[in-house]
Amino acid sequence: MTAKLLSGVEVAEAVIADVRKRVEVMAERGIQPGLGTILVGDDGPSASYVRKKHEACENAGIRSFHLELPATVNQHEFLGAVEEFNDNKEVDGYIIQYPVPRGLDFNEALMLMDPAKDADGLHPVNLGKLVLQEAGPVPCTPAGIQAILVHYGIDVAGKEVVIIGRGPTLGRPLSLLLTTKQEGANAAVTVVHSGVKDLAYFTRRADILISAAGVASIVMPEMVKPGAAVISGGISWEGKRLMPDVDESCAEVAGWITPRLGGVGPTTVAMLLRNTVLAAEARQ
Repeated sequence: MTAKLLSGVEVAEAVIADVRKRVEVMAERGIQPGLGTILVGDDGPSASYVRKKHEACENAGIRSFHLELPATVNQHEFLGAVEEFNDNKEVDGYIIQYPVPRGLDFNEALMLMDPAKDADGLHPVNLGKLVLQEAGPVPCTPAGIQAILVHYGIDVAGKEVVIIGRGPTLGRPLSLLLTTKQEGANAAVTVVHSGVKDLAYFTRRADILISAAGVASIVMPEMVKPGAAVISGGISWEGKRLMPDVDESCAEVAGWITPRLGGVGPTTVAMLLRNTVLAAEARQ
């Protein structure tokens, strides 16, 4: 069996096309949405990711704002950057790029963020809205994964979904999202992690297997149910080479699989732009 590819590029293009239309409508009223980013330190992958976000903003007609702080910044200065974006009326949504250098409290900065400007959907207020199925920004990578499943017609309702990883940016909010009663969700979700002794016991049952562990090739072919949809949400780096959680050899067993490049990444950026425009619309 050779799996069909779940390309995130096609999904992202559809989302960004909708974003452009919304931006054009706002432009007619003299409004241009703005997205801000806070980057602390010189982490190469983070800097690259932030650049891609700003390139996507330019492509969609969204203004970009960026605050870059040295790794030596103290907590007070870090929080000052958050307050600056909270107070900037031209910034409709912003993110604090994770990870931050050791010695800085990311959670304190997140708590200080204006929930209405939380473009990543990670503020506790917005995660609470997700639990209650109230309108609010949905975390970008989980939303992108759900959009991939819906776009390719992969039925989620009532299916067994296994997520490897329980992190606050992906695994945990994704488990909440896929159990909600809505299109592209309503699944039976099991969350496991690298500390579970026999991962394969769980993963081989999954109709949809999603890895969010950030461990290269943690998912191998013998862990995949034949014909399952397999999505690699986590990544790691081997030098300058991006490595997915799902080994490429899994394509011989899976029915659907995300590619090593162009899978979940593009949809994450697209959902960030969507959250920003929705925040701008709500503010107006």
